[in-house]
Amino acid sequence: MLYVTETTHTQTNPEPRPAGDGLSSSPEVRLAMDALAGLRADLLDDPFAYRPLPPRNKPGGIARVLPRRLRPYAVWTRHALVGAAGMLAVLVSFADSEGEMLVSLAMTFFSLGPILLTLVRPVGAFWFSLASIPVVAVIGQAGSGDWPWLPASFVAHLVVLTVVAARTRPRTAAWMWVLTAAYGVIAEGLFGNRYYNSNALPFLFVSALALLVVTVLLVRRAAEEEVTAQLTVTAHERSQRTLLEERTTIARELHDVVAHHMMVVAIQAEAAPYRVEDPPEELTKAFATIRENAVAALTELRRVLGVVRAKDYEAPDAPQPTLADLDGLLANVREAGLGVEKVVTGAVRELPQGVELSAYRIVQEALSNTLRHAPGASARVEIGYVLGGLGLRIVNGPAGEVSFVKQTPTQGAGQGLTGMRERVAMLGGEMTAVPAADGGYEVTVFLPVASATDENGAGEA
Repeated sequence: MLYVTETTHTQTNPEPRPAGDGLSSSPEVRLAMDALAGLRADLLDDPFAYRPLPPRNKPGGIARVLPRRLRPYAVWTRHALVGAAGMLAVLVSFADSEGEMLVSLAMTFFSLGPILLTLVRPVGAFWFSLASIPVVAVIGQAGSGDWPWLPASFVAHLVVLTVVAARTRPRTAAWMWVLTAAYGVIAEGLFGNRYYNSNALPFLFVSALALLVVTVLLVRRAAEEEVTAQLTVTAHERSQRTLLEERTTIARELHDVVAHHMMVVAIQAEAAPYRVEDPPEELTKAFATIRENAVAALTELRRVLGVVRAKDYEAPDAPQPTLADLDGLLANVREAGLGVEKVVTGAVRELPQGVELSAYRIVQEALSNTLRHAPGASARVEIGYVLGGLGLRIVNGPAGEVSFVKQTPTQGAGQGLTGMRERVAMLGGEMTAVPAADGGYEVTVFLPVASATDENGAGEA
């Protein structure tokens, strides 16, 4: 009964396993199939595709040694090198043809043609060169000389391998060398005993060395491009992170300023009814409503803007700095070794606290940049109170003007100007930061401030 069950079970699965299924699933077979797929993709799929060699994006270092008139043509250096290699192959062809014109022309065609073809159809140039080797050997009467590469073919095929490897990728270079080695082994085994000098091994050694150098250069260039791309992405991310940090800092400071004003409003609204004897009930209710709204607004402000506070952030005990505190900042900067003077023009007046805070921070950052990037320089801070707002100009001279300062320039992140621009943009102002004519740097800022007449007019409207 058990035997019948097993037989029935065997008959219910009549599909036989393919004979080669175990072999095809082995790692060795898969590796070989992948290699053949790589060969087909690199050298067999559309081998004569049109791929012209473009000029270089930049002239390169060779432009420095060229005359000024020839420097714009330095972008064609690679094409010139290929052309020079082709001329070398032509000279070798004429020297190896023993003065026979037809033989010289034929050898020139089969030697120069593949080299020039590398400029437009690199893979096709390899096949053309590989097929030209036996042709040149026959028409060049190789029986009295080298085998399997005549001197013309030796030079031409070596140049083709090098140029095509430089224009493709390392795997293509490996396949070209393998096919060239296969041709050399077959030609040496079949006809090598008829010739005096066998140069299969020397050619394979020289070509392997050339391809190895090209491959190393390609890998290095790819690594440099990857590093450059990564640095670009990192710099962009750093810039975005710095921008967010600056905005967060500004939001924290404005939160403290606005919270202070809202608290003052709430306290004054609560105390106002007690300053009037027998205040009307409507006035008391109005002040109570003002206080409730101020407290509610303050609570919501703290709740919303609290997310921008760092975990270790503590609200400052002292009020945020204003332009009145600028003298203390300049004194600290002078102690650090920066000679700085302040010039104030116009009628000094009290400005909105946000404007004064931003102006103070802009001057602070500009002087910090001077200390960081131009040690030993002198600076000048100009503050202009004009009708429509506040003007700032911070300019410093070149580094080293003050000899007693023992400092050297440092390389910062270069994001100091980002915070300035964010503050200016927040207030709807304008800012320029450009190198000065004497080698220093100049920062000019205008912060608009609405006049009392404008504010009253806007309120009445």
